[in-house]
Amino acid sequence: MDVRGTVAEGFEPVRDAFVRNFTALGDRGAAVAVYRDGRKVVDLWGGTRDVDGTAPWRRGTAQVVRSATKGVAAAVPLLLHQRGVLDLDAPVAEYWPRFKAHGKEGVLVRHVLNHRAGLPVLDHPLTPDEALDPARGPEAVAAQEPVWEPGTDHGYHALTYGWLLDELVRGATGGRSTGEWLADEIARPLGLDLWLGLPAAQEAAGRAGRVGRVEDPEPSGNGPRLRPRRSVTEAYADPGSLTRRAFAAITPFPDQNDPAYRAAALPATNGIATADGLARFYAALIGEVDGEIEGERHGVARHARLFDTATMERARAQESAGPDRVLVVGTRFGLGYMLHGSASPFLSPGSFGHPGRGGALGFADPEAGVAFGYVTNGFRRTVTADPRAQALVRAVRAALRRTGTGSDVDGV
Repeated sequence: MDVRGTVAEGFEPVRDAFVRNFTALGDRGAAVAVYRDGRKVVDLWGGTRDVDGTAPWRRGTAQVVRSATKGVAAAVPLLLHQRGVLDLDAPVAEYWPRFKAHGKEGVLVRHVLNHRAGLPVLDHPLTPDEALDPARGPEAVAAQEPVWEPGTDHGYHALTYGWLLDELVRGATGGRSTGEWLADEIARPLGLDLWLGLPAAQEAAGRAGRVGRVEDPEPSGNGPRLRPRRSVTEAYADPGSLTRRAFAAITPFPDQNDPAYRAAALPATNGIATADGLARFYAALIGEVDGEIEGERHGVARHARLFDTATMERARAQESAGPDRVLVVGTRFGLGYMLHGSASPFLSPGSFGHPGRGGALGFADPEAGVAFGYVTNGFRRTVTADPRAQALVRAVRAALRRTGTGSDVDGV
C-alpha cells in the first residue's frame, strides 16, 4: 500500500495501523493527522481520492465528514457565549421568536447542544431540495412538536441539530450563518482546510473527493464478526422508531457528491475537511498551534487557543448520559460534543469530539495535548465507533506510551 506523509519519531504505530486499515479493514482512500501540543506529529494519506476511482489521494484531498461536522459547528455558539453574545441558559425563542410555538417555550440553548431539546424528528420529512433551502429546515423545526418534554431526556438530533444550531447563531449574530462565522473567525485565520459550504473555487479546483458506501470486510481467521445488538438492529429497521425517523428527517438523503449539496451549509452533516483541517481545528480549541499569523509573511508564530479554560470545560462537562432515545445505546454528551464512552471511545475520559457516521472522527484530549482527525471516502455501516478510526486511536495511545508521554491515557 502506497501510504504517503510523515510521522514523528515514536508515532510509527499510527503509520502501521493506517496501512492495516487498507490491507485488512477495507479503506479505499483516507488520511489521518495528529497534533501534539500544537505541533503536527502525524500527517498520512493513501489510496484513491474517489471511492470509485483510481486517481491517487493527494496532500490536501478533502472529504465530506458527515456528523463530525457537529463538533466543528458547536464551536461557534460556544465561542459566541465566550464573547458574551449568546446565553447558554436562555430560551431558544429569545434568539428565534418563531421557534417557541407548539410547546417549545422551555427549550434552552444548552438543550440544543446537549441533545435534550426533544426535537430529533420531523413529522413531515424534507425532500433533498427542501433541505438545501436555508429557510425550509428551520420552518419545519419551528412547526414541530417535541417528542419528549424538553430537558428531561436525551436523544441524538442527527439532522435537526443543524437547523437548530444555525438559527441560534443567526439570531445571536444579526444574520451571520454558522458557515460564514466559521470561515471568517476560525478557518481562515488558522489556515484550516475545512468548510461548511464548499466555496465554488474549491469545488472547481477538485478539492473534495467522491464518497460512497463500502461493505464491511470479511472477518479474518477464526474471530467472530461483530454485529449490532438486536435492539439496535430492530430500531433501525422499524419505520416508526425515533431512530429511523431521526435519520429520515431528509428523505431520501441527498447525493453527498452533488456540488449543490456540498455548497450548502448543513451544520449537522455536510462539513468538508482534510484530516489536517479537522485535527488542527481541535488542536486550536485546546492550545496554541504552529503557523503563520494571518497577514504576517515572515517567521512562524503560535496561534492563540480558541477556547478559554472555562469554555473548554463547558464543552466536555457531561450534560447527557445513559440510554440514548435515538441511538438506543448509551451515549454521553457535553455541550455540542460527544464524550469518551463505550459508544464512541476517544483517547481518554477527558477527550471530547465527534464522529461522523460511517467513518470520520475528530477529537481533542486536553490532558494529553492531543488532537486527532481522520477522514475517509468509504462510508461503512458504523454510526459512532468505526473500526478504522478506532484502530488509529489505539495506535496514538500506544505511541504516547512508547514515547513515555502517555501517563494521561494509561488504563483506558
